Amino acid sequence: MSSSSDANLIALLNNISIQLNRYLAISILFFGVIGNILNTLVLLQRPLRSNPCAWCFLVSSIAYLISIFCGLGPRISSTWNAEITDTNQILCKLRIFIYFTSTTIAFWHILLATIDRWLSSNVNVNRRQKSTLKNAQRNTIIVIILSVLIEIQQIFCYEANLTNTPLKCYSKTVTCGIISDIFFAFVTVLFPLSLMFIFSLLIISNVRQTKARLQPIHDSRIDQNTSIDNNNNRLNQQKKTDRQLLFMLLPQILLILVFTLPFALSKLYATITRNIVKSTLQNTIENFIFGIFLLFLNIASGMPFYIYTLSGRSVFRKALLDLMKTFNQKICCRCH
Repeated sequence: MSSSSDANLIALLNNISIQLNRYLAISILFFGVIGNILNTLVLLQRPLRSNPCAWCFLVSSIAYLISIFCGLGPRISSTWNAEITDTNQILCKLRIFIYFTSTTIAFWHILLATIDRWLSSNVNVNRRQKSTLKNAQRNTIIVIILSVLIEIQQIFCYEANLTNTPLKCYSKTVTCGIISDIFFAFVTVLFPLSLMFIFSLLIISNVRQTKARLQPIHDSRIDQNTSIDNNNNRLNQQKKTDRQLLFMLLPQILLILVFTLPFALSKLYATITRNIVKSTLQNTIENFIFGIFLLFLNIASGMPFYIYTLSGRSVFRKALLDLMKTFNQKICCRCH
């Protein structure tokens, strides 16, 4: 009786897993690709493209787009037994390397955006002056190089056609897997998230200090000449953009934590317990949970556009509307 119920549960979990990877993954892929493409186009618009924080969002959106293709494409095709990276050594290694590298680049650029918001909100003039597009672009080059160097070990660790692992394309030994998982858990997820949290608290502190310093000045200086008023309007608009970019940033940090940390821990557990003898039911349950958390990780790659749209207020939404108007005008011109 027990073995019969176990067999039924195993069959049920395998079927649910297939349906999730087939249909939920397709939805995540569709909305993630559309969202990250729109993100890229919006962040290239004139009001945002010269902002260093927007530059970090732009690079992270491109990296997320690559990550979601490499992460979800194989999951979807595997449900129809059409996934060649599970059986081809070169494609297995290449896909994993690109996937983890792009994910690392994306997460670290959210950290860079957080640091930039800390610099731009700082009461120290010298620190505020470091919030520049040139510095952001230089940091992008550094992050890309470091990410490639850190994730190059995936090429040597991963192998196709494996059994007794959550995925067929997986780390070939426990030692290699632990190294890979520790790098992912700490370098890609925990370390940048910890710094995001710390700098977020520092940003809140900066905002409070700025309000405390500017309030008396605001009250004592009234009716300046036209040139000063224009300059103040420009600075106020810039500050408004900075604040709204901050509102776009903080929800993303929280959701990255929620959607990525479970997968990092699940992946580490799967590797450590890999050589432990388990029942078929236990393996099925653990692989099912692993698959759910892997989908969560890809949700994190597909959600930025929708976060920016909901939390970006007038700056991001206006840039999105301007993009749509420009697109409509080009279509109308071609039709006429």
